[in-house]
Amino acid sequence: MARKANTTEGADSAENAGRLKQIALTYKMTRRTDTKIGLVVAGVGIVTFGVILAIGFLIDHPIYLGILGFVLALLAMAIVFGRRAERAAFGQMEGQPGAAAAVLDRVGRGWTTTPAVAMNRNQDVVHRSVGKAGIVLVAEGNPNRVKSLLAAEKKRMARIVVDVPVHDIIVGDGEGQVPLKKVRTKMLKLPRVLTGPQVTAANDRLRAMGDLMSNMPLPKGPLPGRGGAGRPPRAR
Repeated sequence: MARKANTTEGADSAENAGRLKQIALTYKMTRRTDTKIGLVVAGVGIVTFGVILAIGFLIDHPIYLGILGFVLALLAMAIVFGRRAERAAFGQMEGQPGAAAAVLDRVGRGWTTTPAVAMNRNQDVVHRSVGKAGIVLVAEGNPNRVKSLLAAEKKRMARIVVDVPVHDIIVGDGEGQVPLKKVRTKMLKLPRVLTGPQVTAANDRLRAMGDLMSNMPLPKGPLPGRGGAGRPPRAR
């Protein structure tokens, strides 16, 4: 029993150490572009704790409200840190080849992403994700050139998946385009029209069709997830 307890404690310690290391790495990466993140996060924690503690003194319960204020301060700091880290991560990724593929790979469970299903000699590229909303083609590159890539890919898929809705997204900041940081949100807002078996069948048919597999580099490093600085689940 003692050996089992020691093993469990060792595993927990290793997990905590890994989590702290991940947070430290995310902080270092974020600080490259957001030099005030430390001051901002600390300020949010101090203000939150101070306000709750002041309320505690006003209602004559400083100890209880102090404990509550400490917990809420940690929560507020985590939320602010996560959001600023996510913003910095997207800022560092924008403009890099494969940035959209890196985002798609972290959309969430239920989505299967295949990077670089179409590409031209100018390195404009189209990625594909399949989920209960159907097929989503995400293009990055010159807006005028990627339109022809999207049209060609849709035509190619039309012979295989005629009964599956197809959506397209062009990554960018221009009119009719979707900024990189909003691609995931855009996809998750699409209506779900397919069942699990239908998604599996669509993936199988598309896989049988074959894809252009590219050795394009993908942006590296952690991409903060929902409500924190950790890496969200890998899309599958």
